[in-house]
Amino acid sequence: MPTADLPNIKAELFNAPTASKVFEAPASEHPARILLLYGSLRERSFSRLAVEESARLLEAMGAETRIFNPRGLPLADAEDASHPKVQELRELVQWSEGMVWCSPERHGAMTGIMKTQIDWIPLSLGAVRPTQGKTLAVMQVCGGSQSFNAVNQLRVLGRWMRMVTIPNQSSVPKAFMEFDGNDRMKPSPYYDRIVDVMEELVKFTLLVRDRSDYLTDRYSERKESAEELSKRVNQRSI
Repeated sequence: MPTADLPNIKAELFNAPTASKVFEAPASEHPARILLLYGSLRERSFSRLAVEESARLLEAMGAETRIFNPRGLPLADAEDASHPKVQELRELVQWSEGMVWCSPERHGAMTGIMKTQIDWIPLSLGAVRPTQGKTLAVMQVCGGSQSFNAVNQLRVLGRWMRMVTIPNQSSVPKAFMEFDGNDRMKPSPYYDRIVDVMEELVKFTLLVRDRSDYLTDRYSERKESAEELSKRVNQRSI
Protein backbone atom coordinates (compact mmCIF):
# COMPACT_ATOMS: atom_id res chain seq x y z
CA MET A 1 0.00 0.00 0.00
CA PRO A 2 1.66 3.29 -1.01
CA THR A 3 2.25 5.74 1.83
CA ALA A 4 0.85 8.52 -0.36
CA ASP A 5 -2.55 7.22 0.70
CA LEU A 6 -1.55 7.62 4.36
CA PRO A 7 -1.14 11.36 5.00
CA ASN A 8 -0.43 10.89 8.72
CA ILE A 9 2.55 8.59 8.08
CA LYS A 10 6.19 9.70 7.82
CA ALA A 11 7.20 7.61 4.80
CA GLU A 12 10.89 7.46 5.72
CA LEU A 13 10.03 5.82 9.06
CA PHE A 14 7.39 3.41 7.75
CA ASN A 15 8.71 -0.16 7.49
CA ALA A 16 6.41 -2.84 6.13
CA PRO A 17 7.19 -6.14 7.88
CA THR A 18 8.38 -8.99 5.68
CA ALA A 19 9.18 -12.63 6.32
CA SER A 20 12.76 -12.11 5.16
CA LYS A 21 13.30 -9.39 7.78
CA VAL A 22 11.75 -11.52 10.51
CA PHE A 23 13.99 -14.49 9.83
CA GLU A 24 17.19 -12.83 8.60
CA ALA A 25 18.97 -12.97 11.99
CA PRO A 26 21.20 -16.07 12.33
CA ALA A 27 20.16 -18.55 15.01
CA SER A 28 22.09 -18.46 18.28
CA GLU A 29 23.68 -21.75 19.29
CA HIS A 30 23.89 -21.29 23.07
CA PRO A 31 21.24 -22.93 25.32
CA ALA A 32 18.05 -20.98 25.94
CA ARG A 33 18.49 -18.99 29.17
CA ILE A 34 15.46 -19.23 31.46
CA LEU A 35 14.94 -17.44 34.79
CA LEU A 36 12.36 -18.91 37.18
CA LEU A 37 10.59 -16.92 39.90
CA TYR A 38 8.36 -18.31 42.65
CA GLY A 39 6.05 -16.58 45.10
CA SER A 40 6.33 -18.06 48.59
CA LEU A 41 8.85 -18.02 51.44
CA ARG A 42 7.46 -21.06 53.25
CA GLU A 43 9.97 -23.74 54.19
CA ARG A 44 8.04 -26.18 51.99
CA SER A 45 6.92 -23.84 49.25
CA PHE A 46 4.87 -25.58 46.58
CA SER A 47 5.46 -22.78 44.08
CA ARG A 48 9.20 -23.31 44.63
CA LEU A 49 8.82 -27.07 44.22
CA ALA A 50 6.88 -26.54 40.99
CA VAL A 51 9.62 -24.20 39.77
CA GLU A 52 12.33 -26.71 40.68
CA GLU A 53 10.45 -29.41 38.78
CA SER A 54 10.14 -27.01 35.85
CA ALA A 55 13.87 -26.28 35.93
CA ARG A 56 14.66 -30.01 35.73
CA LEU A 57 12.43 -30.31 32.68
CA LEU A 58 13.95 -27.23 31.04
CA GLU A 59 17.47 -28.52 31.56
CA ALA A 60 16.47 -31.91 30.11
CA MET A 61 15.27 -29.95 27.06
CA GLY A 62 18.68 -28.30 26.71
CA ALA A 63 17.99 -24.98 28.43
CA GLU A 64 20.14 -23.23 31.03
CA THR A 65 18.21 -22.21 34.13
CA ARG A 66 18.53 -19.91 37.14
CA ILE A 67 16.10 -19.80 40.09
CA PHE A 68 15.87 -16.58 42.08
CA ASN A 69 15.35 -16.93 45.83
CA PRO A 70 13.16 -13.97 46.90
CA ARG A 71 14.04 -14.24 50.60
CA GLY A 72 15.53 -10.92 51.69
CA LEU A 73 14.15 -8.95 48.75
CA PRO A 74 12.72 -5.69 50.17
CA LEU A 75 9.35 -4.28 49.25
CA ALA A 76 9.47 -2.14 46.14
CA ASP A 77 10.79 1.35 46.97
CA ALA A 78 11.43 0.40 50.61
CA GLU A 79 15.15 0.30 49.76
CA ASP A 80 17.30 1.79 47.06
CA ALA A 81 17.75 -0.19 43.84
CA SER A 82 21.38 -0.75 44.87
CA HIS A 83 20.17 -3.32 47.44
CA PRO A 84 22.07 -6.60 46.79
CA LYS A 85 18.92 -8.69 46.27
CA VAL A 86 17.51 -6.14 43.84
CA GLN A 87 20.79 -6.12 41.92
CA GLU A 88 20.83 -9.93 41.88
CA LEU A 89 17.31 -10.06 40.48
CA ARG A 90 17.94 -7.43 37.83
CA GLU A 91 21.15 -9.08 36.67
CA LEU A 92 19.33 -12.39 36.29
CA VAL A 93 16.53 -10.70 34.33
CA GLN A 94 19.07 -9.16 31.94
CA TRP A 95 20.82 -12.54 31.57
CA SER A 96 17.59 -14.35 30.73
CA GLU A 97 15.93 -14.87 27.35
CA GLY A 98 12.73 -16.24 28.87
CA MET A 99 11.09 -16.56 32.29
CA VAL A 100 8.76 -18.73 34.33
CA TRP A 101 6.58 -17.02 36.95
CA CYS A 102 4.87 -19.33 39.45
CA SER A 103 2.75 -17.97 42.30
CA PRO A 104 0.51 -19.46 44.93
CA GLU A 105 -3.00 -18.05 44.92
CA ARG A 106 -3.74 -16.17 48.13
CA HIS A 107 -7.07 -14.40 48.71
CA GLY A 108 -7.88 -14.90 45.04
CA ALA A 109 -4.69 -13.25 43.79
CA MET A 110 -0.97 -13.69 43.35
CA THR A 111 1.10 -13.27 46.50
CA GLY A 112 2.84 -10.09 47.58
CA ILE A 113 6.17 -11.91 47.27
CA MET A 114 5.47 -12.57 43.59
CA LYS A 115 4.32 -9.02 42.89
CA THR A 116 7.32 -7.53 44.72
CA GLN A 117 9.73 -9.38 42.44
CA ILE A 118 7.94 -8.13 39.34
CA ASP A 119 7.72 -4.60 40.77
CA TRP A 120 11.52 -4.50 41.13
CA ILE A 121 11.97 -5.31 37.44
CA PRO A 122 11.94 -1.97 35.60
CA LEU A 123 10.59 -1.42 32.11
CA SER A 124 13.95 0.12 31.25
CA LEU A 125 17.48 0.25 32.62
CA GLY A 126 19.11 3.11 30.79
CA ALA A 127 18.80 2.22 27.11
CA VAL A 128 18.03 -1.45 27.89
CA ARG A 129 14.50 -2.81 28.30
CA PRO A 130 15.22 -5.94 30.34
CA THR A 131 11.94 -7.77 29.70
CA GLN A 132 10.82 -6.52 26.28
CA GLY A 133 10.58 -9.26 23.67
CA LYS A 134 11.48 -12.03 26.09
CA THR A 135 9.26 -15.07 26.55
CA LEU A 136 7.20 -15.86 29.63
CA ALA A 137 5.35 -18.89 31.00
CA VAL A 138 2.88 -18.40 33.87
CA MET A 139 1.93 -20.97 36.51
CA GLN A 140 0.17 -21.13 39.82
CA VAL A 141 -0.33 -23.56 42.69
CA CYS A 142 -3.57 -23.73 44.68
CA GLY A 143 -4.29 -24.82 48.23
CA GLY A 144 -7.77 -25.95 47.24
CA SER A 145 -9.69 -26.42 44.03
CA GLN A 146 -8.24 -25.35 40.72
CA SER A 147 -8.28 -21.63 40.00
CA PHE A 148 -6.81 -19.36 37.35
CA ASN A 149 -6.87 -16.00 39.14
CA ALA A 150 -3.11 -15.79 39.67
CA VAL A 151 -2.13 -16.87 36.15
CA ASN A 152 -4.61 -14.38 34.68
CA GLN A 153 -3.02 -11.59 36.72
CA LEU A 154 0.47 -12.73 35.76
CA ARG A 155 -0.55 -12.59 32.10
CA VAL A 156 -1.62 -8.96 32.51
CA LEU A 157 1.75 -8.14 34.10
CA GLY A 158 3.65 -10.03 31.40
CA ARG A 159 1.89 -7.99 28.73
CA TRP A 160 2.60 -4.80 30.64
CA MET A 161 6.29 -5.77 30.79
CA ARG A 162 6.18 -6.20 26.99
CA MET A 163 6.89 -9.93 27.19
CA VAL A 164 5.81 -12.66 24.78
CA THR A 165 3.59 -14.69 27.11
CA ILE A 166 3.07 -18.18 25.70
CA PRO A 167 -0.49 -19.52 25.25
CA ASN A 168 -0.15 -22.55 27.55
CA GLN A 169 -0.19 -22.28 31.35
CA SER A 170 -0.34 -24.45 34.46
CA SER A 171 -2.59 -24.39 37.53
CA VAL A 172 -2.04 -27.13 40.11
CA PRO A 173 -4.97 -27.65 42.54
CA LYS A 174 -4.43 -29.07 46.03
CA ALA A 175 -0.70 -28.77 45.50
CA PHE A 176 0.03 -30.40 48.86
CA MET A 177 -1.25 -33.67 47.37
CA GLU A 178 0.85 -33.45 44.19
CA PHE A 179 4.34 -33.74 45.74
CA ASP A 180 5.85 -36.76 47.47
CA GLY A 181 8.00 -37.01 50.58
CA ASN A 182 11.11 -36.23 48.53
CA ASP A 183 9.54 -32.99 47.25
CA ARG A 184 9.19 -34.40 43.74
CA MET A 185 5.99 -33.99 41.77
CA LYS A 186 3.94 -37.16 41.42
CA PRO A 187 2.85 -38.47 37.99
CA SER A 188 -0.46 -36.85 37.04
CA PRO A 189 -2.17 -34.81 34.32
CA TYR A 190 -0.97 -31.72 36.23
CA TYR A 191 2.64 -32.85 35.88
CA ASP A 192 2.05 -33.54 32.19
CA ARG A 193 0.71 -30.00 31.77
CA ILE A 194 3.90 -28.56 33.27
CA VAL A 195 5.88 -30.63 30.77
CA ASP A 196 3.72 -29.14 28.00
CA VAL A 197 4.26 -25.59 29.29
CA MET A 198 8.05 -25.95 29.53
CA GLU A 199 8.23 -27.53 26.08
CA GLU A 200 6.24 -24.64 24.61
CA LEU A 201 8.35 -22.08 26.46
CA VAL A 202 11.59 -23.47 25.01
CA LYS A 203 10.10 -23.53 21.50
CA PHE A 204 8.91 -19.92 21.74
CA THR A 205 12.21 -18.79 23.25
CA LEU A 206 14.21 -20.35 20.42
CA LEU A 207 11.81 -18.78 17.93
CA VAL A 208 11.85 -15.28 19.42
CA ARG A 209 15.23 -14.64 21.05
CA ASP A 210 17.26 -13.82 17.92
CA ARG A 211 14.62 -11.54 16.44
CA SER A 212 13.13 -9.82 19.49
CA ASP A 213 14.78 -6.50 18.54
CA TYR A 214 13.02 -6.59 15.18
CA LEU A 215 9.72 -7.83 16.61
CA THR A 216 9.62 -5.00 19.14
CA ASP A 217 10.75 -2.25 16.74
CA ARG A 218 7.88 0.27 16.59
CA TYR A 219 6.93 3.02 14.19
CA SER A 220 5.89 5.35 17.04
CA GLU A 221 9.28 4.96 18.74
CA ARG A 222 11.20 5.45 15.50
CA LYS A 223 9.19 8.61 14.97
CA GLU A 224 9.81 9.84 18.51
CA SER A 225 13.55 9.16 18.21
CA ALA A 226 13.72 10.99 14.88
CA GLU A 227 11.92 14.00 16.33
CA GLU A 228 14.24 14.08 19.38
CA LEU A 229 17.28 13.88 17.11
CA SER A 230 15.93 16.73 15.00
CA LYS A 231 15.46 18.90 18.09
CA ARG A 232 19.04 18.25 19.25
CA VAL A 233 20.46 19.06 15.83
CA ASN A 234 18.41 22.24 15.62
CA GLN A 235 19.52 23.32 19.11
CA ARG A 236 23.19 22.92 18.12
CA SER A 237 22.67 25.08 15.05
CA ILE A 238 21.19 28.01 17.03
